[in-house]
Amino acid sequence: MRRRDRQITDINRILDILDQSAVARIAMVTKENTPYIVPMNYGYTYIEGALCLYFHCANEGRKLDILKQNNNVCFEIGSAHSLITGGQPEAYSYAYESIIGFGKVSFLMTEEEKIRGLNVLFRHQTGRDIQCDLDPAALKATTVFALTVEEFTAKRNK
Repeated sequence: MRRRDRQITDINRILDILDQSAVARIAMVTKENTPYIVPMNYGYTYIEGALCLYFHCANEGRKLDILKQNNNVCFEIGSAHSLITGGQPEAYSYAYESIIGFGKVSFLMTEEEKIRGLNVLFRHQTGRDIQCDLDPAALKATTVFALTVEEFTAKRNK
């Protein structure tokens, strides 16, 4: 990280950024070596120093085709965005907090794994647990995947 003075090292502040954000941008690379990025709603767990992000989508599509070929991804999550104004153009800046990390995607295959992952995602997005049984047909039509984060950094400009 070039601007170490902006680095966030307090894990509680990093978890606050995760809590305040709803969207992660997932970057991947096709087999033709073409970059592809997609914004997705997420949920997360942070257990004993291990960060894991959970996502869901339809059972087919470009991102799944890419992830099945190459499960290595980069992600970005940001919050607290606002323009910092100044008298002169060079005095303008932008306030932000962001997390950038790398990890590997794995697909949750069993009904139990999928429900657990969806519950993490639902809880993060709504603040509550899934209260009812999920329709088996809807569950079958949904792909749920976990991004096991291998490394990440966070920084801010305020």
